[in-house]
Amino acid sequence: MSFEAITAIEQAEAQARQLKAEALAAAKAAEAAAVEEGKLAMEAARKKAESEVKELRAKSDDKAKQDAVALASDTENKKAAMRARADARMDKAAALIVERVVNG
Repeated sequence: MSFEAITAIEQAEAQARQLKAEALAAAKAAEAAAVEEGKLAMEAARKKAESEVKELRAKSDDKAKQDAVALASDTENKKAAMRARADARMDKAAALIVERVVNG
């Protein structure tokens, strides 16, 4: 093998090592960029989720307050109706008791 061929092979090997090192460096840089991009995407998703949860909690609190007011109103209406029926029956009950006491 001639000296020129050996020199050409050595140059080709050196160039291959250089290309391999550059490719490895580029791969590491791409991996680091992907990891950073992933971290940023996760942080953005977390912030969005927190915002949505906060909004849903506010809506559910408002709904719970509205339901509580409606339930209290309904309960008051039922209580008033029961009281009216009880008052109407009170006179009959008192008359019945008096009749039983008197007639013994």
